[in-house]
Amino acid sequence: MAGLTAEEAQAKLEATARRYASVPVVFTAADRRFSVRPGSLDVEADWAGAAKAAVDRGDSPLPLRGLQRVWLRLAGTQVEPTADVFEAALNERLRRVAAQVDRPAREASLILDGLVPEIVPGQAGRRLDRAAAAETMVAALAGFERAETPLPVIVDAPGVTSATLEPVARQLRTVLSAPVRLTFNGAAFTLMPGELARLVELPAGGATKLRIKEDIAARRLENIARGLARAPRNADFAVRPSGRVRIAPSRPGRELNLAATSAALLQAASRPDNRTAAIVVAEFEPRLTTADARALGIERQLASYSTLYAGTADRINNLQLAIELLDGARIEPGGTWSFNEHVGPRTAERGFRSAPVIMDGKYEEGIGGGVSQVATTVFNAAWEAGIKIEKRHPHALYISRYPDGRDATVNYPDVDLRLRNDTPRWIVIKASYDESGILVRLLGAGPRRRVESIAGELEVTGPPRTEREPDPTLYVGDRVVEFAGEPSREIRVERIVYQRGDVLYHETWYTHYRYEARIVRYGTKPRPEEPKPPPPQKDEKPKKDDPPTTTTTGPGDG
Repeated sequence: MAGLTAEEAQAKLEATARRYASVPVVFTAADRRFSVRPGSLDVEADWAGAAKAAVDRGDSPLPLRGLQRVWLRLAGTQVEPTADVFEAALNERLRRVAAQVDRPAREASLILDGLVPEIVPGQAGRRLDRAAAAETMVAALAGFERAETPLPVIVDAPGVTSATLEPVARQLRTVLSAPVRLTFNGAAFTLMPGELARLVELPAGGATKLRIKEDIAARRLENIARGLARAPRNADFAVRPSGRVRIAPSRPGRELNLAATSAALLQAASRPDNRTAAIVVAEFEPRLTTADARALGIERQLASYSTLYAGTADRINNLQLAIELLDGARIEPGGTWSFNEHVGPRTAERGFRSAPVIMDGKYEEGIGGGVSQVATTVFNAAWEAGIKIEKRHPHALYISRYPDGRDATVNYPDVDLRLRNDTPRWIVIKASYDESGILVRLLGAGPRRRVESIAGELEVTGPPRTEREPDPTLYVGDRVVEFAGEPSREIRVERIVYQRGDVLYHETWYTHYRYEARIVRYGTKPRPEEPKPPPPQKDEKPKKDDPPTTTTTGPGDG
């Protein structure tokens, strides 16, 4: 660049760069060739900066823009232009090159020829050094030389070699050298070498240890697992006829510990002698252990209440499912218990079915219909036990099979029944069902309570309204009373709870029941017209064989 100004040097460099802009550079890697034009990656050099550096002969490097600095020797002067490149295009081109160049290393592995272990040696691979290749590619495309340019490739050595697997092969030879015995409670069965070969998972893909294939082991041990499995049994509270409660002890559950049994099997098979392993059984505690049950301090039955089945089989299913969810519920001293929180949402996924339910004062179908009968049973057990009832909603309609003014309805999650344990001990809800109905017992301890209930008159507060429904199967003018309806009613019920002769609390419960509409169906089908008799024929004479015509008038016809 001697004798040129910076502007003249820049113009000369840019002109030269334009001549090379469409000339590709051929890059090589792993015996493959890749042709790339500068324009395809938007490679542009900062020739203004390069010209100034050349003229000034400054050797201070310019800041790097893009990916890297480009070194070019022009007219005997080393200049240092910076180059910009479209990074997304560069990365995509490097990805395509790597897809053809990269060959991952193959790890050494272990195979079986019959029952004889063999090591398959590993093999080195290769991979494009993308960071270095990016610098090389941009530098070549920004310069004025078009010679083949090699891209840097790195050798990818395997992590697992034949030497690594040699001890594993020796172990495998021992595993398959003789049978192995598995024992449990005095019983035993034998696994022969051929079966052991199917059970052992050989190291591959970088693994360096033998393992037992637990899915195959589970199938092989399925009968044993089924035979030793035992569900846990919760501690239970048995109520004697006297009302006293005894604790039926809990029992832990047990099941085959497949992982521990597999490890014991492999350990035994890896020994040249004493090739016996015990099946490992895992025990797990029930939700309520005997110690936990005793700690609750339950002594006697506080009260019980039962109701009979009514309605469809789906409704009865809902009752029984809610009872199963309710059984064993506990209320700590001073704690509040929620029916909805304990029984949970009534959904088809949880086993609840569609059955009649009261909605907006009418009977309709709904998932979980009938669960309110369980709530009513719990409510009455709590009523008779004399414990605090914090929240209760009556049914919208009067139901005669429940005590007047002592019913409860629930609807998840907003309409709830809540009880508060105002005794000094835990309360346990023991719920059950049989072929005729459901039973709820409240168990606890502490001072005894006596409950006095005073029910007022069930008063009628208004007649039912009439709802008329068109019926296309009835003729106009006809009507049918589908349902006679029920009047609205109200009742007042008092509960007085005594403890040690003193009134613990005196409550008055007011309940109002809505009317049930009188349903009348009326006809909308037009009546058919009666056929008219044909007019008499004046000229028609009686036939010879016709009987004489007789006309009768007045009472006594026929």
